[in-house]
Amino acid sequence: MLIPFTALLSGLVFGLGLILSGMTDPAKVLSFLDVAGLWDPSLMFVMLGAISIGFFAFRAAKRRGRTLLSTPVHLPGTRTVDLRLILGSLLFGMGWGLVGICPGPGLVLAASGHTGGIVFMVAMLLGMFIFDRLEKHRQSDSNVNYRQPGNIERK
Repeated sequence: MLIPFTALLSGLVFGLGLILSGMTDPAKVLSFLDVAGLWDPSLMFVMLGAISIGFFAFRAAKRRGRTLLSTPVHLPGTRTVDLRLILGSLLFGMGWGLVGICPGPGLVLAASGHTGGIVFMVAMLLGMFIFDRLEKHRQSDSNVNYRQPGNIERK
């Protein structure tokens, strides 16, 4: 029972931080991203603070190997920068730049009944569903191609 409660509390603190920092205000985010216009650099300090805390927190988590509640730490297993990562990052950045919402603030906005947040969350979930289907199709195709007679290694 402690783990779900801690997860809920962490999510609430994270959401409150997003609200207090202005990250849930799409207009503020868009003005931060508009470096050629009326640029608002205030979110840069929010990001620098988050990156600084995250840097030390992830290093400590990697060293410990377990969370403070003794559950395993799950960190990315690869550091490879490939085409899929680059394309996903570009797609994320374009979406963020177009509407000024990313997943965390989108969830906070949707939970508060904000129409833009709800539309964003529906679009994000639809995108995740499409990616999941494409990924399963890609994996099944690679398994089929791998098993073709010409691809079997002979000794």
